[in-house]
Amino acid sequence: MAKSIHQMILALTILVIAAFSFALPENTKSQNAKPKKQAVEILPTGMSITPTAAKGSTFQPLNPNLPELPHYTADHPISTTVSPDGNTLLVLTSGFNRNFDAEGKSIPEQSKEYVFVYDIRQQPPVKKQVLKIPNTFAGITWKPDGAQFYVSGGSNDNIHVFTQANGQWSESPEPISLGHEKALGVKTHPMVAGLAVNASGTRLVAANYENDSVSVVDLKALQKVAEIDLRPGKNDPSQKGVAGGAFPFWPVFKGDDKVYVSSVRDREIVVLDLASPTPIAGRIKVQGQPNKLILNKNQSQLFVACDNSDSVAVIDTGANRVTASIGTTAPEQLFPNKNRFRGSNPNSLVLSPDEHTLYVTNGGTNSVAVIKLSADGSGSRTEGLIPTGWYPQSVSLNHDGSILYIVNGKSNSGPNPKGCRNSFSTTERGACASTQQYILQLIKGGFQAVPRPGDAELHRLTQQVASNNRFATQPIAADPLFSFLHDNVKHVIYIVKENRTYDQLLGDLKKGNGDPSITLFKEPITPNHHDLARNFVTLDNFYDSGDVSGNGWNWSTAARATDVVEKDVPMNYSGRGFTYDFEGVNRGINVSVGSPEERAALDPRAANLEDAADQLPGTADVGAPDGPEDSVGAGYLWDAALNAGLKVRNYGFFLDLDRYSAPEKSPAAVPLLHDPAASTTRVAFPSNPRLHEVTDPYFRGFDQKFADYWRFKEWEREFDDYVKDGNLPSLELVRFCHDHFGDFKTAVDGVNTVETEMADNDYAVGLLVEKVAKSKYAKDTLIFVIEDDAQNGPDHVDAHRSIAFVVGPYIKQGAVVSRRFNTVSMLRTIEDILGTRHLGLNDAVQEPMSAIFSRTQTQWSYTARVPAVLRTTQLPLPPDSSSGSGSMAVSTPRHDAEYWQRQTEGFDFSAEDKLDSAKFNQVLWKGLMGDDKPYPTRRSKQNLRLNRDRLLKQQ
Repeated sequence: MAKSIHQMILALTILVIAAFSFALPENTKSQNAKPKKQAVEILPTGMSITPTAAKGSTFQPLNPNLPELPHYTADHPISTTVSPDGNTLLVLTSGFNRNFDAEGKSIPEQSKEYVFVYDIRQQPPVKKQVLKIPNTFAGITWKPDGAQFYVSGGSNDNIHVFTQANGQWSESPEPISLGHEKALGVKTHPMVAGLAVNASGTRLVAANYENDSVSVVDLKALQKVAEIDLRPGKNDPSQKGVAGGAFPFWPVFKGDDKVYVSSVRDREIVVLDLASPTPIAGRIKVQGQPNKLILNKNQSQLFVACDNSDSVAVIDTGANRVTASIGTTAPEQLFPNKNRFRGSNPNSLVLSPDEHTLYVTNGGTNSVAVIKLSADGSGSRTEGLIPTGWYPQSVSLNHDGSILYIVNGKSNSGPNPKGCRNSFSTTERGACASTQQYILQLIKGGFQAVPRPGDAELHRLTQQVASNNRFATQPIAADPLFSFLHDNVKHVIYIVKENRTYDQLLGDLKKGNGDPSITLFKEPITPNHHDLARNFVTLDNFYDSGDVSGNGWNWSTAARATDVVEKDVPMNYSGRGFTYDFEGVNRGINVSVGSPEERAALDPRAANLEDAADQLPGTADVGAPDGPEDSVGAGYLWDAALNAGLKVRNYGFFLDLDRYSAPEKSPAAVPLLHDPAASTTRVAFPSNPRLHEVTDPYFRGFDQKFADYWRFKEWEREFDDYVKDGNLPSLELVRFCHDHFGDFKTAVDGVNTVETEMADNDYAVGLLVEKVAKSKYAKDTLIFVIEDDAQNGPDHVDAHRSIAFVVGPYIKQGAVVSRRFNTVSMLRTIEDILGTRHLGLNDAVQEPMSAIFSRTQTQWSYTARVPAVLRTTQLPLPPDSSSGSGSMAVSTPRHDAEYWQRQTEGFDFSAEDKLDSAKFNQVLWKGLMGDDKPYPTRRSKQNLRLNRDRLLKQQ
């Protein structure tokens, strides 16, 4: 008990500190030579950041000086590069960076990507120019003489050329077109990634991320002169169907003709000889997913940042072989990491001028690894760590190596009380759209300058990073409570829902820190959500670790997201060309099976895919996390459970969702059936190899036309059999997704308005809990409920704050637990109860949710309530025996399906977040709150736990 109280006090202290940290002014935030005690900012991942902890460091936002928005700052800086003379630093963004007008449309001049130009001859750096580019992705490089630099045009499939005149940089009239008519896969756009220029400055190579090729550009003529396909089967017919060269990200030149290109998906470096008629000169396999590459001065060694293995590969360029692999997570004596948990996400690197030190950004642990190099790399080691902002993506040095320049991609979002998700009304459009409070608009990048630390300073900073990432607490001592729970709880049901904030659903609860003025789905619509929070544990300080579904589903199933996912998400959500490659489908191809024949059997459309044998052959998923002990692509919760010998059943996780939007007469179409099991009609097609054998083929995945009620009925069909046979799986994964909303015109059973879809989701959750409560498994089953992210609504505390429920035996009843928890906390809790291995760094070092349990609370019950509004649908509901909820009862939707369809015309609901999320937020606010509901006064992180009755009466 004393330990628990101490932990609570510590957590509250950190929260207080964090509440006052990082209110950065427009100018630089810095520290003097004497280090001050660093304010700690807590992230929704459960980790912390302290970017100005280093003596003499500066940290500043990236302000592009938009005339209409003088305080606007950019997000997701992704690459940095220093000019050959060492005087100029370029910072390139590749992120969301969109602003909306009063109509909810993107404002072209306020929705660009940027190149920030800094003079680094002094400290702090001085911003000299900001250059706008419509689209980019990662690639930026200098001509060796410094007269020009080149920038990737991303999905515009071009390269921008900048030349200096009279001290100012300006773009050539026309970018260089790379001429790709299409990309590989289905509905995919070309995407230019990394760029490299040869030693004589005559040629440029561009990595074509979605075409598995590189383009060669003549820099004198400024035009493309060659295209080299990196896939084995396109260069050697005997290699047809062999994986290789997919998702090329970063090239570097050795001299004038030799090029190394990282293939992220296939975990190799492709070696090119541009002087040869057969330019593929070799392939070098590496551990992990290679991203950025650098060469030493004499070009004898190539250093490769490898995500998913948390290492740097050192390659001898004479022999083209790996000579060393250097871990980047932490010094071994500080954090031995004997289980090789992954998650530090190394993604950029730079050599000191004397080439004795390598600096590597660890995106996943918010740090820069300082690596001391030996002559051949075999004795190289991480000596220390430097703290950064959230998710560093690039590091550069000034000419003498005395200053590190680091950019980080993300920031805490903070409150979003006006995050109303776009309303097309004539009266509310401007007020809502112009707030720019969608979560990816609130997340910002940062630019950090850090003096190279001496030994004593590096030791201090390393300890700070260890504290930020909880390395000092690892391994956490076994908690006797969880030994008890493991002995008594034999089954876990893990329900993941879609996209709601705490205030949006529970702001009107009579306890907890909710803001009723921005609650869209009050108790009459969501009675079961309210009952679960009220009767069991109210978690009013719970945060979804993911920002949106793209990384949210990775955090919800693996307790982390890989570097590929973190880079792709803002580009995908801003409509800058990426496909949704985050749940086992890459480029529209289900890669859970590896051959054209298997893919055609799973999806008839795959038979028509051009060059099918060479389109992502094999089962590697570019976004999948590795598990412990280097288990490739197997870092998910179900992997841990299956590896522990536990029985798993999957209802809706990681399916190929594109089948649900296929034309009705297409052979790929999946019919909408209430009971597909009755006719043995398969409706679920897993997109992860290990889920094929454990997935219920009759449980329909994400499809907003279909009611969650029927998903519950299919789950119930199997549950009844498990009860009869006494063989309930240890872990069940259940996806109830109708709280995402959509497809109002084609939705079945009259569940076709926002209110009825939310109520349907609420009722399905309640029915599942009731079914377990009234079964023989009530005594040894826990039900965990979470949203994959909280992007679709307002919250007065933070745009990541969301609902979470834990229900069953040994759960406190009627308690409010305000201790800060998150997605990772929940996964750690599930793992400890089931007795599985941890998935990665984050859950291995975070504590489980001990505060919600009670050993003595063995009895529990639950009866689901039918939301009154569902009685306007055709769902087969039980007779109405209640007297309603008084004047508060919502018995009819505010608007009909035609209204919602009209307001969402053109939206794509075929998979999570394919629609414009910011616009949809506005639709919800207007449709549910009406013309006369003014936007609330901003209540920034205010504690609303006290005087709840008075607050509720004011609404």
